[in-house]
This record gives sequence, C-alpha cells and structure tokens, in this order.
Amino acid sequence: MWRIGYTLVLWLILPYVLARLWWRGRKEPGYRRDIAERFGRYPVMASKPVIWLHAVSMGETRAAEPLVTALAERHPECELVITQMTATGRQTAEQLFGGRATLAYLPYDYPFAVRRFIEHFRPRLGVLMETEIWFNLVRQCELRGVPLLLANARLSENSARGYARIAPLTHSALARMSAVAAQTESDAARLRCLGASAVEVTGNIKFDMAPRPGMQELAAEFRRRFGGRRVLLAASTREGEEALLLDELAANALSATIVAIVPRHPQRFEEVAGMLSRRGLAFVCRSEDRPVPSGCSFFLGDSLGEMSAYYAASDVAFIGGSLLAFGAQNLIEACAAGTPVLIGPSTYNFAQAAEEAIRNGAAMRVRDAADLVDSARRLLSDDSARRRMSAAGIAFCAAHRGATGRLVAICERLLRA
Repeated sequence: MWRIGYTLVLWLILPYVLARLWWRGRKEPGYRRDIAERFGRYPVMASKPVIWLHAVSMGETRAAEPLVTALAERHPECELVITQMTATGRQTAEQLFGGRATLAYLPYDYPFAVRRFIEHFRPRLGVLMETEIWFNLVRQCELRGVPLLLANARLSENSARGYARIAPLTHSALARMSAVAAQTESDAARLRCLGASAVEVTGNIKFDMAPRPGMQELAAEFRRRFGGRRVLLAASTREGEEALLLDELAANALSATIVAIVPRHPQRFEEVAGMLSRRGLAFVCRSEDRPVPSGCSFFLGDSLGEMSAYYAASDVAFIGGSLLAFGAQNLIEACAAGTPVLIGPSTYNFAQAAEEAIRNGAAMRVRDAADLVDSARRLLSDDSARRRMSAAGIAFCAAHRGATGRLVAICERLLRA
C-alpha cells in the first residue's frame, strides 16, 4: 500500500516534473535532450551481457571511475551501461567513459518506465552508487531477478531521519538489496536500522580516485597563468558562500594572492561572474584561456572535470558546501593532491573523512568566513606548515585506499550467484 501511495504521488507530480525538466534546460540544455530515456525508451541496444552502474550526478560519476575501470578489465565479455539523472552527471560520464560504456539516463521511478529499462538492457547486475534508493526500481529488479548492490553507501543522520519517516518503503527497498557496501561503520549501522540486512563496510571508493590523464600538465599551465602568486582555491562553492567570502575579502584582503573560485554547479558560473562584476572586482575566467594580469586577484573556474588540476595548482583549498549548511563537498581529492585543506562547520556528508583529516593534520576546521580568510593568510605565509599538511593529506589518503577491490569482490560474488 505504501508503494501504491508513493506511485500515485509520482503520477500527480508528473506535470511539475516535466515543467522543471524544461525549466532547468534553459541554463543546462542537456535536460532537454534524450527525454524519452527518462521514461524507459532507448535508441541503443546492448550487444553483450550487461553490467549496469547508476551514478546520479557528477560527484558519484567521478567516484565510480575506479570501479568502472576494474569491472571493464575483469569482464570484457560484458557491456557496461552507466546511467545518471542529471545533465552534469551525463556530461561527466561522456568525458570519463565515452567509447568505453553505453551511457543513458535512468528513467523516473514510474513502474512502466523502470520495467522498460530493465527489459531493454536485461542487466546481469545493478550497482547503485551511494544512496540511490528508488522504490519501484528496486521492486522491478527483484521481480526480474536482477541482483542489486548499493555501493559506497553513505547515510547521514539527517538523511536517516528523512528515510525513517517513510519506514515501510525504506525497509522494503533496503531489505531487497542483494548487498550493501557502506563507507563507514556509522553508515552501516544507520542502514541496518532502516532495514538493510546484507551490509558490510568496504570504505570510501573516493580514496581510490586518480587524476585524469593530463591534469598534472594542466595544473602546471594554471601555475604559469597565475604568475607565481599564492593561490587560495574556493572549491565546489555553493549558493551564498561566494558572497560571504567576497564580503570578508573586501574588509580583510589577501595580498599577493589569487583567489580562484570554482562553483559546484555549472549553472551558477554566470551568477558568480555577475557577482564579481557588480563588486567591481577584476577577474579572469578559465574559459578565456589567458594569464591572470598582475592587477587582477580573482579567477573563476568555469569548467567541468578539472578539479584535480585546480587542487594541484593551489597552495590552500577551502572545501565548499561547508561554510553554510550544505554538508560539505568531497575533501578527499584535495588531500590526495597534497593541498592543505580548510573546511567549514557543516560536514555531515563527509563527517568521518573530515574528522579523520583534521585529526591527522591534513585539514583545519574554520568557523566562518572571517576565520577562513585569517587561516588562509596564516597558511599562505607559512611554507613549513603547508608542507606538513600536504604530507599529512597524502598519507591520510594512502591509508584509506582499497575500497575498489572490496567492491569488485562483492560484484564477482553476485555475478556468480
């Protein structure tokens, strides 16, 4: 009955879903393409047995790369089908896996649409990255004998409380998972409380991510364009955070320093550019492909898929989504690059990784924008402190690698079964 009610709600909001899809397509044209796929109709057929992996957006798609590579090497007899829900996720998948896998949108969670998807591709195994729990999808996979692995699963306390409000649906879906691979013991405990049974802790696959080819060369090019000045990177910033940082810098400027701002979502590139312009701040965009002049102190990273190069070209990195209550973006990539990390008070999306990075000396917690700028100033003027944090970050990441191998072992077990 709960699932019937859930499906009824989906039908009632269908006009809103379509309107929102079209509205988002104003700034991200990808949302207006391949709309039929969102309802289970696909122009391509699989020519070989299928292993299917779903990564909802850009972050999950990038994190899936080590697993995709390992599965492709182990199973050349299979075709990899990789699905997303967002346009940025699809664009990232094209950059990472174009030519190596079949790319498609996962359909919305209407029973007819997910049934079409499963019948069209007939996957031998489904891998859902992080916490993608679609109730009708899970049910249709069970009916058609498709084993499901919830991989790299994380569940914050806030998310757990939300899922608990629809406990019958959540319990039913998690109990039908063939396996659940949690990032941490805390994630595993929360997933078990919500109904998951076959849970094991495999660690965070993001520790296994490697920079894409050419990123070190691009980082060196960024350094040349920055003209040898110190660089504070504001990475993956979210709504409201840029304004807080710019307000503080207006009162407490960093001398001889370039502040590079890379918004988390590409649809906000123009918004942040307008913010800089209205404040009368000179800036250079990544898309302009030119050096930052000596009288200019700001750089706008309006590109996708180059974050590892930004980290490698920076002296200190602030991790966005943590200054305001967004739960933080991924700090692991910055630590792996050996870049000293500053992170704000909101880190519930990466709680354990953030605490361990701070405890190991790879990251520092800041309270607010003023503390962020003051901490950045101290680090930028202290070469030895930055070297210590850099070494700590690299060691921290090295100690936590290995999740990919554990996930591959689970996939092998499910494929054999």
